[in-house]
Amino acid sequence: GSGPFTLFPPTDAAFNLLPAGTVTALLNDIPALTDILKHHVVADSVMSSMLANNQSVTTLLGTDVTVTISGGNVYIDNAMVTLADLVADNGVVHVIDAVLLPPTNTIYDIVSNSPDHTTLKAAIDACSLDGVLSGPGPFTLFAPTDAAFNLLPAGTVTALLNDIPQLTDILKHHVVGSSVMSTMLTNNQVVTTLNGTDITVTINSMGDVFIDNAQVVVADIVADNGVVHVIDAVLLPSTTSINEGVYSIKQEFLYTLNLLGEKVINSTKNQIVFDIYSDGSVVKRFVK
Repeated sequence: GSGPFTLFPPTDAAFNLLPAGTVTALLNDIPALTDILKHHVVADSVMSSMLANNQSVTTLLGTDVTVTISGGNVYIDNAMVTLADLVADNGVVHVIDAVLLPPTNTIYDIVSNSPDHTTLKAAIDACSLDGVLSGPGPFTLFAPTDAAFNLLPAGTVTALLNDIPQLTDILKHHVVGSSVMSTMLTNNQVVTTLNGTDITVTINSMGDVFIDNAQVVVADIVADNGVVHVIDAVLLPSTTSINEGVYSIKQEFLYTLNLLGEKVINSTKNQIVFDIYSDGSVVKRFVK
């Protein structure tokens, strides 16, 4: 086209520095590849003499790259300009030694960058679900806070981190395979999770939104691949199993806790409870 443009083209060697399989994956994901390429183009002809240290330049993607000049070298974000000022009819080319990747804001990024979701991030990482939640989606994540995990009976989180299949099921029970904004939720709506289990939406007269037993405390945190709603309790898949133990149960029964960590009678109806035993064992039950 007529331009003018500035292109920062990565060399073949730069593409080879990407993790194995990345180029092939991008060639099969044209929208993502298009965004990355646009992140290398500026809608103006910018000669190297026009670049300044700490300068921020907006690309065709609408994202910014930062110029750093150090030791006589010019860097565009993490990439060094190895050949500058190749003048074209419609602009200029500066060759770089690394691929520029636009900043992301995936669901996993949101969790990772949140100071209130360190336990959730650790659980996601342990179950290798970081790739899924960084993927194209779209997804909706109901994200329990650290405080929510702390409401579980003592030892539960540690036990789950040692039982990856069960922890994976619990995490998938917090994810829906579509992007569901809070305005799309209705009272008594039933939503199926990635675990294949259902959660129920309740909206009270005050407009408060609950997902099963958990209240949505921050809604509609929009990600590149969906949306995050922060909740104040951990969602546990309902089960009719009477003995779904985190550990084998061989010791004396001590007491029963509800999801809020409060002691209740062990025959309490229509809720998930935890039976605590003298050896630290925990049994989760759904009492009908």
